[in-house]
Amino acid sequence: MKDLVTYQDDAVVSKTIVETDAGTVTAFAFDKGQGLSEHTAAYDAMVIVIEGDVDIRISGTAFQLKEDQVIILPANKPHAVRALTKFKMLLVMIRAR
Repeated sequence: MKDLVTYQDDAVVSKTIVETDAGTVTAFAFDKGQGLSEHTAAYDAMVIVIEGDVDIRISGTAFQLKEDQVIILPANKPHAVRALTKFKMLLVMIRAR
């Protein structure tokens, strides 16, 4: 899993692994200090930490996660991601029930 996507200096890199009407699976690699600014999504999503340490904020509450930890990003709740170290994750978004 760690080889799905590679790091780039001062960047966030993503690679779509699965894309269907029912949802997507995307691998991300964040250089230390990089992130995704606060935003919302219309669907629930699950973050699986593949490598490194990350700060994820959901509706203003901070969660620090490490390799092999998982968190759910609830639909329509603001969330943001910031890499505390070089960090990789899988983002699984479910669009259908």
